[in-house]
Amino acid sequence: MDQTRPTLLLTRPEEQSRHFAQAFRDRFGADWPVVVSPLTDIRTRDPGPIPPETDGIIFTSQNAVTAYAGLTHRRNAIAWCVGSRTAEAARSAGFSVQIGTGDAAGLVNAIKAANGGKRYLFARGVHVARDVAAELNSAGIETVSLVIYEQLTLTPTPQAVTLLASPAPVLLPLFSPRSTLIAAERFGGCAAHLRIAAMSEAVAKAVAALNPEVVQIAAHPDGSSMLDTLAALIDAPNIA
Repeated sequence: MDQTRPTLLLTRPEEQSRHFAQAFRDRFGADWPVVVSPLTDIRTRDPGPIPPETDGIIFTSQNAVTAYAGLTHRRNAIAWCVGSRTAEAARSAGFSVQIGTGDAAGLVNAIKAANGGKRYLFARGVHVARDVAAELNSAGIETVSLVIYEQLTLTPTPQAVTLLASPAPVLLPLFSPRSTLIAAERFGGCAAHLRIAAMSEAVAKAVAALNPEVVQIAAHPDGSSMLDTLAALIDAPNIA
């Protein structure tokens, strides 16, 4: 490992981690030390009969877009997407897109403002940080929830175990409360000095079990802001 710079540890599913690693190296250097150790794997589930087509379909993750696109050829509904990466995936799958503000709360508010009596389908995983369908139904907006994928928990790679056993600084971006809890289960008690970039305040609240050296919350819930946050953590003084 390169001991002159903190190693970046990525725990999202493989494809998302590789994409983020590339964006990180494009910004900070192609030779920056990076360890990819996914703690979850995404598997499409058979949801049974897909409900009749609605006016809009709600995606709060790229994983939902990929799973839904593999289950049906329907593309007439407008795809309401949580942020730019999810929107990019939806466009690639053939949807017309409306983009939210980067988080589920903003997406719910945008749908409420634009509803006009439309019906929606919320394509989601087994675990969600926010039940968008329940919130919209409570607001009088008919929304069907369809569970189309699950997140299976994985063990850390040997490379990640070795990295975390050393008392050296490690950059750890965390993107959701659930992924943070999984990281706490797998990494709790590690020797590494964790510098955590949290996607949201909810994520930051869940990191206590990791005993981080420092935690910083991204200004916006998107990849660009997470890179900005990591930049600040790279320059953070060694607190330990």
